[in-house]
Amino acid sequence: MGLWAFLFALLASGSAFGEGFPEKPVRFVVGFTPGGPSDILARALGQKLAERFGQQVVIENHPGAGGNLAAELVAKSAPDGHTWLLGNNSILATNQSLYRSLPYDPVKDFVPVAFVAIQPNILVVHPGLSVSSVKELITFSKANPGKLNYASTGSGAAAHLSGELFKAMTGVDMVHVPYKGAQPALTDLIAGQVQLMFATSVSVIPYIKAGRLRALAVTTAQRSAAMPELPTLSEAGVGGFESITWHGVVVPAGTPGPVIHVLNQKINSVLREKDFRERLAGLGAEVAGGTPGEFAAFIAREIPKWAKVVRDSGARAE
Repeated sequence: MGLWAFLFALLASGSAFGEGFPEKPVRFVVGFTPGGPSDILARALGQKLAERFGQQVVIENHPGAGGNLAAELVAKSAPDGHTWLLGNNSILATNQSLYRSLPYDPVKDFVPVAFVAIQPNILVVHPGLSVSSVKELITFSKANPGKLNYASTGSGAAAHLSGELFKAMTGVDMVHVPYKGAQPALTDLIAGQVQLMFATSVSVIPYIKAGRLRALAVTTAQRSAAMPELPTLSEAGVGGFESITWHGVVVPAGTPGPVIHVLNQKINSVLREKDFRERLAGLGAEVAGGTPGEFAAFIAREIPKWAKVVRDSGARAE
C-alpha cells in the first residue's frame, strides 16, 4: 500500500470511529456535590448531548479535595471518549498551586474538548449581618477582626481564593470555613452559621431573589447581565478585584482526535441553542464555546495567573 493510500485509509477509519461515537452510555463526572453550579451545568449539558447522541449521559458526582478525586478518576479512565469530566478553574488551574501534590497532571492527563461557561461570583451576606455595601462590610470586619466567617465550596475552590484575595486586598481578618460543595455551604449561610460567601451566580441568584441572602457586589471586571444593579468589587472600592468561575469539558489524554472533534461540535451546537443560553443566563452564567485549541490556550493562561494569586495571598488547601 502506498503512503497516500495508507493515510487515506487511516483518516477514513478515524472519521468512521468519530461518527460512530458514542457506542454506549457516557459517564459525565462532576467533582462537586449535587445542586451546585458544576452539577447544574453538567446536567443541563448532559441532557442535551444525550438527545443528540442517542445515548444515556450519566452524571456521576465525586466530590472532595477540591475536585481532585473526580479528576483522578477520569485521568485514569479508558481514553475511549466515554468518560468526560466537567473541569473548572480549581481542577484545571489552581489546584496544582494549592496542593503539595496532585494525583493527576491537569495539563498532561487531559485533553481539552470545549469551553462551556463563565460565571461571575457574587459576594453575598446573611441578611442578619448589619451591612448593605462592600465598604460597610470592610468597616465592620476591621472593627471586629476574626469575628466574621466566610464559607467556601472547599479549600482551594474559587470561593476560597476569592475570599483570600479579598482579605489580602482590603486588610480584613476573616475566618475561612470550607464545605464539601456549594449546597451545604449555602445551607449554613442561609441559617446564619457563617456570615458571608463569594458564591457562584448559578448557585446563589435564586436565594438573592427570594430575600434569603443579601448581594453586595459581583467579582467580574464588568457588571453581570443577570444582576446589572450590582456593582463590581472594583466599583465598590476594591480596585482591580476580579475572580470568575469557569467550566469546560475535558477527556483523558489519548482520546482519539475524531472523537474529540465530534464531541466539540456537539457541545458547541448545544451552546448555540437559544433555550440553553437562556437557561444559563437565568442562572447568571455566560456561554463560552470555541475549539479545543482555544480552550487549551485559555487554561494555559489561567494556570500562572492563579499561581500568582495563591502565592500572593498565601492560600493553601487544607
